[in-house]
Amino acid sequence: MIRTLGVVMDPIGSISIAKDSTFAMLLAAQARGWQLVYMELGDLRLQDGEAQARGQTLTVRDDPSDWFALQKPWHRPLGELDVILMRKDPPVDMEYIYATHVLERAEAAGTLVVNKPASLRDANEKLYTAWFPQCCPPTLVSRNRGEILKFLAVHEDIILKPLGGMGGASIFRARKGDPNTNVILETMTLHDTRYTMAQRFIPEIAAGDKRILLIDGDPIPYALARVPPPGETRGNLAVGGEGRGVRLSDRDLWICDQVSEQLRNKDLLFVGLDVIGDYLTEINVTSPTCIRELDRFYGLDIASSLMDTLEARLLGP
Repeated sequence: MIRTLGVVMDPIGSISIAKDSTFAMLLAAQARGWQLVYMELGDLRLQDGEAQARGQTLTVRDDPSDWFALQKPWHRPLGELDVILMRKDPPVDMEYIYATHVLERAEAAGTLVVNKPASLRDANEKLYTAWFPQCCPPTLVSRNRGEILKFLAVHEDIILKPLGGMGGASIFRARKGDPNTNVILETMTLHDTRYTMAQRFIPEIAAGDKRILLIDGDPIPYALARVPPPGETRGNLAVGGEGRGVRLSDRDLWICDQVSEQLRNKDLLFVGLDVIGDYLTEINVTSPTCIRELDRFYGLDIASSLMDTLEARLLGP
């Protein structure tokens, strides 16, 4: 049976295929004969309660000089697709949230949407860690600068994060006595009007921020440790971190075991956990990456394993 797979993503012409996990998924789907339909956020629409889109059929090639071709237009109800990969990168702003409502109507029409639209709304990548406090460093979420200053006074060295970003953008480190602390907090909280996450600084970041991938709650046995460049406290590849492959530790596997059941219950089929030292710091559900790096290091085919899982879901019990 020929399956049809739609993808909602950022412009495909701007990606780096050497490290783009969405591209790996598209290659894997195409390799099994699935037809691909390319869409961006602005292509989605609701009409009289029906989720529809204007897109284009897509072919992909693992060639950094010529990696895609867009062909005939596709203007149809989204319910005609077997699978939709929602792979739009953050920020998770209101436009993103509105798109999940459109995709939820496609889901109601019988399409498998990965990850589940309602769960994309529920599981904020920073806040969802609060459901697993036994795995996390000391953490505060507040928009009150005074409360964050008290947290800093206790822990003396903290990381501050916006709740809707990605790739290390707008992440600050604040230390007790830093004369920039007040302006950092004013910027992060927009003068006490925007929630911000504060976490105790974890010095093990020097060994890397591990990205652990899970497919339907089951972890890939290796992680990509993203090691900060000199002078940085962020390991994100987007800010120059170096990716190193590592086998999951017993603690990593314990963290995966703590979260896996809830991930399955929420139909979060492809998830990336961020672990620094012994601590879970984020649960990435929007567009987790690092497939291509782990495939190269260990001879894996993670995207094909994901497609196997999607095929099993489509076939049903």
